[in-house]
Amino acid sequence: MVKGYVHVEITTEQSPKKPGTPCGDVLLYDRTTSATTIILSDGLGSGIKASIAATICASRLLELLRRGFSLRSAVTNIIKTMNKAKDKNLPYAVFTVIRILNDGEATVMTYEMPPPLFIAGRIANILKQRKIIIDTEIAGEANCYVEPGDGIIVVSDGITMAGIGLSIKRGWQIEGVCNYINKSLSNGISIYNLPGQIHRHGRRLWEEEGGDDCTAALAFCRKGEIVNILTGPPEDKRDDIKTVNRFIHSEGNRIVCGASTASMVAKISGKTVAIDEDSCSELSPPKYYIEGIDLVTEGAITLNQVYNIIDEEEAYYEQDSAVTELCEHLKSSDRINFFVGKAKNPGHSHMAFQQKGVLPRHKIVPLLGEKLEKSGKLVVIEYL
Repeated sequence: MVKGYVHVEITTEQSPKKPGTPCGDVLLYDRTTSATTIILSDGLGSGIKASIAATICASRLLELLRRGFSLRSAVTNIIKTMNKAKDKNLPYAVFTVIRILNDGEATVMTYEMPPPLFIAGRIANILKQRKIIIDTEIAGEANCYVEPGDGIIVVSDGITMAGIGLSIKRGWQIEGVCNYINKSLSNGISIYNLPGQIHRHGRRLWEEEGGDDCTAALAFCRKGEIVNILTGPPEDKRDDIKTVNRFIHSEGNRIVCGASTASMVAKISGKTVAIDEDSCSELSPPKYYIEGIDLVTEGAITLNQVYNIIDEEEAYYEQDSAVTELCEHLKSSDRINFFVGKAKNPGHSHMAFQQKGVLPRHKIVPLLGEKLEKSGKLVVIEYL
């Protein structure tokens, strides 16, 4: 079992049957502290109708899992719904769902979709699936254990049926895709480039016929980079020592945002706080130093400025700035743990803060967290 945070990186290559139309394949994913879930859904037909059906199917399955349904029960629920929809000309879709727990245990379930492919040691194999009967329908279930460097690839039938009746009588098939992956890996292709390679070859096999919606997706596991951000003292001062000790011993980089927070950390850890005179500018607040802490900044203003520029190109960032450095830490991380103290800061209620649009930490941190989650990161916010 791998210690630390294992990050599942998701890479997708996708195209619709007809250029300029909606794709009938939809991929959604969700990250939590316990697992990463990836759903690839393929709507019946093509175009807008298929896209709507796939979106409804994937969204509902993801919502059931978020509400605490087990993977098997959530899949059972959706298959029963799809089985009824099929007979009533309602939106119908098939799907593959991957759930990878933080200890590396993975389950892949499929409903009328090609079987998954497992890559370990740069060798791909088709995952053997058990057949499960659900409401007269057949689902497939496979289990495996993934470690950093391993990956799972799933495709829609637009890939496995590529070339059918054209260059390949029965289509590419999952065995052909698996052989193609192994040949590509033996030729030195990066695992990250496999979805693009698979997709391009599938499109070539369809020739000029248009074929079908095509999707290839990779869930690649690697050791994740963690950043811990402590901003604001706890609401109860008696929790200061416990909070600082826990923060200092957290796995990953450690960042302190806030002058009061920095003073608390320095006092409890027996260190001193020093200001970096060279980091002061008209744009950004100053940067500080505490031995053993990777970055120490001002609090609310810094977090607000980070929120404002985190989506911008790094080439436009101010050099030697605490805001820039915090952005770089966030962009290079996979999991961000925010420890947000609820102690009241009288300065945040000052009219000057409101006039300048500076939000207090309990408001800006969730907004920043939303931006980071949209970029594929796991964000955990804990209020102290």
